[in-house]
Amino acid sequence: MRILEDRFALTANGTTVSTEILAGVTTFLTMAYIIFVQPAVLSAAGMDFGAVLVATCLATAFATALMALMANYPIAVAPAMGHNFFFAYSVVLGMKVPWRVALGGVAIAGIIFVLTAGIGLRERLITAIPASLKHAIAAGIGLLIATVGLQWAGLVVASPGTLVTLGNLHSPPVLLALGALTLTSILMVRRVPGAFLWGILASTIAGLPLGLVQYHGVASRPPSLAPTFMQLDVTGAFAPGMIAVVFVFFFLALFDSVGTLVGVGEQAGLMRNGTLPRAREALLADAIGTVAGAALGTSTVTAYIESGAGVAAGGRTGLASLVTAALFLLSLLFAPLVRMIGGGTVSGAATLYPVIAPPLILVGTMMIGGLRHVTWDDPTESIPAFLTLIMMPLAVSITEGVAFGFLAHAVLKLGAGRGREVHPLVYVFAALFLGRYMFLR
Repeated sequence: MRILEDRFALTANGTTVSTEILAGVTTFLTMAYIIFVQPAVLSAAGMDFGAVLVATCLATAFATALMALMANYPIAVAPAMGHNFFFAYSVVLGMKVPWRVALGGVAIAGIIFVLTAGIGLRERLITAIPASLKHAIAAGIGLLIATVGLQWAGLVVASPGTLVTLGNLHSPPVLLALGALTLTSILMVRRVPGAFLWGILASTIAGLPLGLVQYHGVASRPPSLAPTFMQLDVTGAFAPGMIAVVFVFFFLALFDSVGTLVGVGEQAGLMRNGTLPRAREALLADAIGTVAGAALGTSTVTAYIESGAGVAAGGRTGLASLVTAALFLLSLLFAPLVRMIGGGTVSGAATLYPVIAPPLILVGTMMIGGLRHVTWDDPTESIPAFLTLIMMPLAVSITEGVAFGFLAHAVLKLGAGRGREVHPLVYVFAALFLGRYMFLR
């Protein structure tokens, strides 16, 4: 225990070994779905399902361990949702780019990440982000997480006339999710340690006899990694038509990682005077993880917003991330059990995840508190903050929220004759975002 105390500075960060273990397990349980979602998405692009599953677990474990050891943050790193769909459906299927070449593009973007981490571009960006946008980014990520949770619980469903509407409250998966949400909320109110984890375990047990949680066995032999390992085509990714693709890979990962680090860092109380200590190490960890992931056979990895669940459970150091990384490695042997907890159940035309949805909803309630620090009576601060806040859940993208916030902040400060209050990097990236939207179709 003394070794762990010295290595992760547990006392200085106001935490304990047991709390960090609980936080690491909680983060793992709320993001374990990626083990099965990622192969499903990339296999649509012609990649081997089993190999991608193994690549996903290995890349996540490696990058998350790097985050633990290099930055000492309770932040997990895994293949990013959204990036995988861009990889599979926009690049491979839409542009007819071979998946090996697309992996090469991911690797090049990761190498650029490493180089920019070395010159400090991304941590300078964290410093440059206005305080109001930092708080709005954290809250926006919370709303995005909560929105996904509400959808996965079946509480919110698609509606042609109004985009979304209330789901069927009599549906068994929805009732299970509501029961878990109520139990977890009560445990939180009573300040019971590990409320999220106990809620997940209780809903898993309750879902088994109801047929909402499927028992798939205990252990299985890991699939072969050979179909994707070192199959990336870096040379092909230097083709003229791939330049824009590589830029988008880099661009999306840049703002997803910065946005997530700022959001989770704000929630965990890691920010110091508007900056994130050890930001360079944290950003370098997911940059190296992206290169390693491409070599293994998976799309861009980045800091995960689901880390907020572990932070809410008390995680404050890299020990929590190390636990999460270890569990992803164990998942290679116990994939059936992971699928039981993180798997979905079909309800009508939708697939719901009633066991892991409640923690996502509750994380949203915890991440929105920073909005009290936004200067709401100053339109040059409040309008960009609001656009950041609202665009993330509605566009289902951290990047779009950051983009609208940056653009609005730059334009309104200039319009108010207060342009000198804006950091030069904000203007640079606002211009890049504007260029992206001009050519976006």
